Amino acid sequence: MSHSMFDLFKIGVGPSSSHTVGPMVACARFSQFAIQTLSLDAIHRVSVDLYGSLALTGKGHATDVACVMGLMGEMPATIESDEIDTMTKMVKNGGELPFTGRHYIRFNWEADIAFHYEKVLPEHPNGMTVSAYDKAGDCLTSKTYFSVGGGFVVEEGETDAWRPILRHPIRSIAPQSCLSNARKLT
Repeated sequence: MSHSMFDLFKIGVGPSSSHTVGPMVACARFSQFAIQTLSLDAIHRVSVDLYGSLALTGKGHATDVACVMGLMGEMPATIESDEIDTMTKMVKNGGELPFTGRHYIRFNWEADIAFHYEKVLPEHPNGMTVSAYDKAGDCLTSKTYFSVGGGFVVEEGETDAWRPILRHPIRSIAPQSCLSNARKLT
């Protein structure tokens, strides 16, 4: 997978591209997936399970807030950052989430966002699963995502495809150090 410098330098909310931007993107993708594959009226609840590093640093990096914004259909580059606090309070105090920005469902911030501090998913340390449930509490659909750095997100099964192919892989710093010294770059 190749990237341009425009992929690396993005506009987004902080403080962390892996723990804030990535989870918002993942939840927004899930919202779009739900719109395309399910009847929104069938969805009565959504949940987010955070694993590994996303769970361990989640509160400090506002991962939970980013997830809720993504579930509301917001994206890091276009969200009005001045509105995040207002939207957060609306969901926390009202107990409802405007899923995809237009379908209101009940939402309990503490119960519907779970921090699994002791569990790391095998594919990547920044894992999360987003699920949608019907009125009876049965899972309609679930997707696992990985925030792989720089705001990039891949779905379960895609992590190998994401790994870049290096033309000149660095196995040791010694050759680079010699080259830098020879070119007087140090």
